[in-house]
Amino acid sequence: MPQPDHIFAFDIPQETDEDIQVVYDKCVDKFGFIPNVLQAYKFNPNKLRHFMAMYNELMLAPSGLSKLEREMVAVVVSSANRCYYCLVAHGQAVRQLSGDPELGEMMVMNYRVAPLSERQRGLLDYAWKLTVTPHLVVDADREELRRLGLDDSQIFDLCDTVAFFNMSNRMAIGTDMMPNKEYHGLNRTPG
Repeated sequence: MPQPDHIFAFDIPQETDEDIQVVYDKCVDKFGFIPNVLQAYKFNPNKLRHFMAMYNELMLAPSGLSKLEREMVAVVVSSANRCYYCLVAHGQAVRQLSGDPELGEMMVMNYRVAPLSERQRGLLDYAWKLTVTPHLVVDADREELRRLGLDDSQIFDLCDTVAFFNMSNRMAIGTDMMPNKEYHGLNRTPG
């Protein structure tokens, strides 16, 4: 049974501000489609601008966390929250960045079965705990990250990424946002 055809639970405004249309055009040039999250946020163009700025800063700007690590965190948070949109979209990003379609699937289903480095496992264990039981995060958890070689700036980036995807998961779930169907077929063979 295919996923529903809607983008999300509300009607999307037809008008597009000029600066946002430029972003949409770049997406079509780069990916061949406009990610549904960007279309859904068209509901409030100013929030879309802030969302894109925050996403770009977290996921694309220089960081002590690699792009793959940040995408893995997005998948683990989304797995804990059972966010269909983000599991599909960020699972595809893990497949693309790692060149390993099996890793992408393991990350979506259960990151604990994936062949990860000690650092990656530590990052993802922390992301899971901060998502599922944030009230149990203590200094010992941050100390473990330091033992794995993370400095305070990297721990901050990790927390920021976990927090962002918890927020975006709740928006996607709350608005019944569907991933672009194109994501399902991308990067399914080893790179």
